[in-house]
Amino acid sequence: MSELKHWSPADQIALLFGLLFGLLLLITAGGVLYRAKNPVEELTIEPRSARAQFRRDLNASWIGALLFWLAWISGAVGSTILFGLFSFFCLREFITLQHTTRSDHRTLIAAFFVILPLQYIVVANRRFDLFTVLIPVYAFLAIPVISALSGDPKRFLERNAKIQWGVMVCVYGLSHAPALLLLEFPRYQGRGAFLLFFLVTVVSIAQIMQEVASRSLRRRPAVRAISRSFSKRAWWIGALSGAFVGALLYWVTPFKAGQAFVLAFLAAGSGTLGALVMKAMKREAGVHYWGNRSSITGAIGLLDRTAALCFAAPIFFHSVRWYFKLSV
Repeated sequence: MSELKHWSPADQIALLFGLLFGLLLLITAGGVLYRAKNPVEELTIEPRSARAQFRRDLNASWIGALLFWLAWISGAVGSTILFGLFSFFCLREFITLQHTTRSDHRTLIAAFFVILPLQYIVVANRRFDLFTVLIPVYAFLAIPVISALSGDPKRFLERNAKIQWGVMVCVYGLSHAPALLLLEFPRYQGRGAFLLFFLVTVVSIAQIMQEVASRSLRRRPAVRAISRSFSKRAWWIGALSGAFVGALLYWVTPFKAGQAFVLAFLAAGSGTLGALVMKAMKREAGVHYWGNRSSITGAIGLLDRTAALCFAAPIFFHSVRWYFKLSV
């Protein structure tokens, strides 16, 4: 497998896309054959059953694979614009379920049409020094100031905290995914998209394996009020599965196999814990999904699909940059 590390970027990406789309085609073909053999079951399928969940996951996987392909062919600028659109729709889903008032309109306009595009413009221009502090420092202070100028003190802290949380998760967290293209490793120029592929893959594998382990082991839920399927053992299985797949994919990264294992474990573990945090927010809002049938994925919310990535991307980005002492 070490020979793959010396392949040209074109050969490596051809192999990756061949494996990715080949696997999706096989799974889709299996699903089509199963539905053809069981047409009666198809008509009575429950929206929250395992089969319905599998269908949603498969559709989302196809969308994710096609978007990654688009991001690859459109380069760094195209990837940044693509994730900027993701952030916009995720933030819209998040804010839709929060309690806001008429006096929050100026704050929301600033969040959607000033802070969000400014963050991605900074990313596209490779201003890493400003990119890491724009939202945690400047936007964090600007949001309550704009809100205070509206003159409405009712539930002031709660309203602003929710908007700040939405911006941090949907914009700041997700903007670290295209920022991986900014990292410059020695003898790894022009291959930043592989790091993005690595991150998305290990986070997805961790989520899938955690779900499978939860259904198979049937352990006592660790946080029953938030999730009836989350257990510590399932989390370990999901995180270690993501780490193992990350170690197998080390040849598309500038890491050694051991380094890829540790970094993948950090990304996979933080991503699955982030998904649990977002699930707690959904429980508070009294909903099962962030979006609805008119959302981007066509089934459930886009934020449901990217929640884990919103938490994993900044952890992975800063861990890689700190460990390898990279400049941008």
